[in-house]
Amino acid sequence: QVELVESGGGLVQAGDSLRLSCAASGRTFSSYTMGWFRQAPGKERDFVSTISRSSGSTYYADSVKGRFTISRDNALSTVVLQMNSLKPEDTAVYYCNAYRRPFNYWGQGTQVTVSS
Repeated sequence: QVELVESGGGLVQAGDSLRLSCAASGRTFSSYTMGWFRQAPGKERDFVSTISRSSGSTYYADSVKGRFTISRDNALSTVVLQMNSLKPEDTAVYYCNAYRRPFNYWGQGTQVTVSS
């Protein structure tokens, strides 16, 4: 069992930056692929970014490529999403995800609102 707790969301203006953090419980954090997803009102949950267990590989949705950066610290069991040049269309609830077949865990989400 892995518990994920996100923090760092808030209300910002277009062009601002935010740093989302996800703290994971348990001693097996390094064995999970970690990711961020987001869900805007009335829409499905969408992929944002993932990072491999050793941080060797990162992937981003086209919509955030070049603006968002994902990183992890296995010693601290945390994953961070640095979001720069935020746009109103980035407004959503952001969820942290931990995946290791067949396990898939989600945090409770943190709201990010970007005003124009």
